[in-house]
Amino acid sequence: MHNQNNLKNSIFEYRKHLEQIEQILDVLFQHSEEGDILVVEGKRDICSLEKLGIDGDIETVSNKSLLDFSENVAYTGKSVVILTDWDRRGEILASKLSEYLQTLDTDYDIEIREQLKSLVKKEIKDIESLYTYVVKLRSITGSTSDFADIADEFEYYYHRSYR
Repeated sequence: MHNQNNLKNSIFEYRKHLEQIEQILDVLFQHSEEGDILVVEGKRDICSLEKLGIDGDIETVSNKSLLDFSENVAYTGKSVVILTDWDRRGEILASKLSEYLQTLDTDYDIEIREQLKSLVKKEIKDIESLYTYVVKLRSITGSTSDFADIADEFEYYYHRSYR
């Protein structure tokens, strides 16, 4: 019985973790819908985001002059969401992009990247792996892509455990 409770708690934790990730994905989707530019490192990152339902203006910084890239993005007048990987190279790119975009007086968001990184950095290191990781969490939890009923599940477990 004790092991069964641990398993339920673990599944609840996985669901909570997945809900947090999907909330961030919802924010990314909104940015994409509003026409913001999502900046990633490579084509596989784009594929991962598209499989997660996020498309729109997604640009890659690989094999480009970062300053030229930043100037081109700034010229569009659009806001930018920086989604580089959280390895050493991705950290450097995020830092330099932030610096250039700030200098060019361009609105940018790096907080989404930081939130996502803090949630998944122990499991994955890049945007490319995000789709597979979300699918894995959905499989473990038996969940669909929508967690509108997570509050109901919390109520169920809370009342069941603490009554």
